[in-house]
Amino acid sequence: MEIVHHGAVNGVTGSCHQLRLDNGDSLLVDCGLFQGAESGDDPALANKAIGFDLSQVKALLVTHCHIDHVGRIPYLLAAGFSGPIYATEATAQLLPLVIEDAIKVGVSRDARLIRQVLHKLQQQLVAVPYKQWFKPEGLSGVKAKFQVAGHILGSAYIELDIQQAAVPERQRVVFSGDLGAPYSPLLPAPKAPYRADTLVIESTYGDRCHESRRQRRARLQQVIERCLANKGTVLIPAFSIGRTQELLYELEEILHRQHTRASKHPAKAGVWQYLDVIVDSPLAAQFTEQYRRLKPLWDGEARRKVAAGRHPLGFEQLLTINSHQQHLDTVAYLQKTGRAAIVIAASGMCAGGRMQNYLTALLPDERTDVLFVGYQAQGTPGRDIQRYGPRFSQGQAPGYVMLDGQRVVIRAGVYTIGGYSAHADQQDLVHFVQRMRHKPSHIRIVHGDEQAKQALRQCYLQLLPDCEVVIPR
Repeated sequence: MEIVHHGAVNGVTGSCHQLRLDNGDSLLVDCGLFQGAESGDDPALANKAIGFDLSQVKALLVTHCHIDHVGRIPYLLAAGFSGPIYATEATAQLLPLVIEDAIKVGVSRDARLIRQVLHKLQQQLVAVPYKQWFKPEGLSGVKAKFQVAGHILGSAYIELDIQQAAVPERQRVVFSGDLGAPYSPLLPAPKAPYRADTLVIESTYGDRCHESRRQRRARLQQVIERCLANKGTVLIPAFSIGRTQELLYELEEILHRQHTRASKHPAKAGVWQYLDVIVDSPLAAQFTEQYRRLKPLWDGEARRKVAAGRHPLGFEQLLTINSHQQHLDTVAYLQKTGRAAIVIAASGMCAGGRMQNYLTALLPDERTDVLFVGYQAQGTPGRDIQRYGPRFSQGQAPGYVMLDGQRVVIRAGVYTIGGYSAHADQQDLVHFVQRMRHKPSHIRIVHGDEQAKQALRQCYLQLLPDCEVVIPR
């Protein structure tokens, strides 16, 4: 048995892992896009081509539908892959929306082409419930199971039970996908598997720990209130699926508490009373509607709020921008007036999408604030804004960022709340292994910057001195 990595080795994007059995047959876990500097100067990566042999690949298993895990699926289909694509029931609902948007943004807006790809995807897509063993078609001696990962709705880590002729004992291989942080809004926390002989695990935050849920919500409120004191707009870049819905959930909680307080003490009504929360993303709106339909997958806290008559993803002060003209009008209005508002738009790393228009228009304005709540990969505009944005507030000459070929000066305030990442932190990643009854003898650390991978490797070596802990190259 061999595991080959076709992405997420030199960074956090392009997740694609191939498990090859001793008879030559193999399966893929994820097939994602490379983003930012991680696509580098390699034409194959930049063109999103499938640069490995598919002749023996029998099936694709999808952990979740973020673009860095599924964005190359259209290219996989174009390269001739005709096997089944297995996903959880929720991911199977969300995946066509992601793929359609990926084609429109990165390939073509040709409606006929999009219909062809989506039709082929639907023919090959197989929805599987959580916690249920199934046998991937064409793979003898292999069973698979999706377990709750708590990263986004429908996300899973994958357990593989493998019996090979050349190996007398069954092997249990676990692919973590992206693991969520415990106590994330809306989502149940992931639980460690009973057993893993080989573990392939992400390491996005392998070198740091997040704040607690209460701390990060308090920080979110404090930062937004500080930003709104500038009488300007708060821009929050967020991915359309997962992060946007979690932010809406947390903002509804803050607004609910503020309105309850104001009803008892009207004099204490603050900036939140008439604040607009703007979601400017048709895709995010579609995902939010899907999240509402999938309420049975919400955690207990979220379901209790619904039972009490609250609407965590559809509150009164929430405005959704749909058409492109509405988007342009909103950007121009905020640029002209500096109206206090929160704008949530994609992309989460500022590498495209409607957020770029807001940043181009509003970054030079001192009244604007940018709040990062997720990881910014190297080579993305988001990482550059994080790095060079604070110069102006520190009394230095303002930094700048390149957006769509244009140099944009940064006078806006720039803040980061790391605790709102949908990824597990170092402690969570250690606990995932520590809580296994039968712990792995081989761990492969992927999906992280070098510092994060090295730090996590040391943690695992301390926990399991006899374990082989590898960082693939």
